[in-house]
Amino acid sequence: MDRVAIYLQDAHPIREGMALAQYAESRGFEAVWQAESRLVRDAIVPMAAFAAVTDQIKVGSGVINNWTRNIGLLAATFLTLDDLAPNRVICGIGAWWDPLARNVGIDRRKPLTAMRETVEVMRRLLAMERVTFHGEFHQVEGVELDVVHGRREPRHVPVMIGATGDKMMELTGEIADGAVLNYCVPPAYNDLALKHLEIGAKRAGRSLDDIDRPQLIVCSVDHDRQRALDGARGLLTQYLAQQPHIAKASGVSEEVVQQIQRILGWPATKEQIRAAMPLVPDDLVQRITASGSPEEVKEKVQAYIDRGCTCPILYPLGDPRLMIDLFAVR
Repeated sequence: MDRVAIYLQDAHPIREGMALAQYAESRGFEAVWQAESRLVRDAIVPMAAFAAVTDQIKVGSGVINNWTRNIGLLAATFLTLDDLAPNRVICGIGAWWDPLARNVGIDRRKPLTAMRETVEVMRRLLAMERVTFHGEFHQVEGVELDVVHGRREPRHVPVMIGATGDKMMELTGEIADGAVLNYCVPPAYNDLALKHLEIGAKRAGRSLDDIDRPQLIVCSVDHDRQRALDGARGLLTQYLAQQPHIAKASGVSEEVVQQIQRILGWPATKEQIRAAMPLVPDDLVQRITASGSPEEVKEKVQAYIDRGCTCPILYPLGDPRLMIDLFAVR
């Protein structure tokens, strides 16, 4: 495979993540993506750190939400990142998820309208336009990015939507540069996702080939196969309980999810995760992640590519340098 990227959440200290970004760059990785999912680590600070210590690798948000940052600040944030790493920044953005959004006071009503407005206004601001926009979610009156001392030219920041639902996938095909396909799903999940991406692309006079399709993939690789599976099992246990949209997309039964939820609190403790891990069997781990021996992991990642993923974004569990070496482009 000629395209591969690394995905970082909060499993590694930020300075270790900086070193991993440098190492991934040296091994030919295309991008480093930083998560912003649970209330644990925002994406922007690590993105700036990764950008500051690298020269070529792209830096993406994987993904921020479109609810909690004012649209002017959102555009200014990506302008700032582009100042630090010109033409290397990717805006991955998503509609967030409940119950987390609801628990912090966000009413995710009309998510399609909200996303459409966010993408349109942010793009216009980053194009250095003076923008007036009166929508349902964004009210902007004669606003532009107030660059006095820096570069005034339009900024090229690709917008990738982290879509899960069918309608959001169609909107992504219509308005975005690409889709960040979800993780913790089997490769066959991509079949329907691509179908809806294509529906949206056709609405805009585009084809599926015009839509980039990087995909998050949990990647737990170890020469000790069981240790690799256990590494992914801990993550799945937590996410299946806390992110119902991922559980639904992965095809996990509601009964299993409810059993895990009865054990896990919010936030979940390490002890609770360990107690619930036996509810996640090996065959589920292998179905919705790339976990096991190096040979098994490479084969599984290729299965996602065969189903339409254009660039695997690998979340390393276990030894991240072993994973980077395994998928090195150079």
